[in-house]
Amino acid sequence: VQLVESGGGLVQTGGSLRLSCTASGLTFNQYTMAWFRQPPGKDREFVASHIHKDGSTYYADSVKGRFTIYRVNSNNTLLLRMNSLEPEDTAVYYCNANAGLRDYWGQGTQVTVSS
Repeated sequence: VQLVESGGGLVQTGGSLRLSCTASGLTFNQYTMAWFRQPPGKDREFVASHIHKDGSTYYADSVKGRFTIYRVNSNNTLLLRMNSLEPEDTAVYYCNANAGLRDYWGQGTQVTVSS
């Protein structure tokens, strides 16, 4: 199983980015997919998830209304649209695929928001 994130970079406050996660080696539509992030010097934290069974989405309070998670099952791709970015969003963003005991992580992509 491989999860490969892309789309990170440097952006100014108020800007936007779209992160992508391409999955291989798993049956994508059987996994709950999520984004986590790890800010500098802090623990990894939940950002957003997309439940495969019913399409429900969940967001951390800190990103509600600014971030949108969605998936394209035909392309085995998970996306995260990030708008109105703030310096506090600076982190390494990780893609996660979970189906109970099966849990996989990508290598992460850096997002830096300058003030």
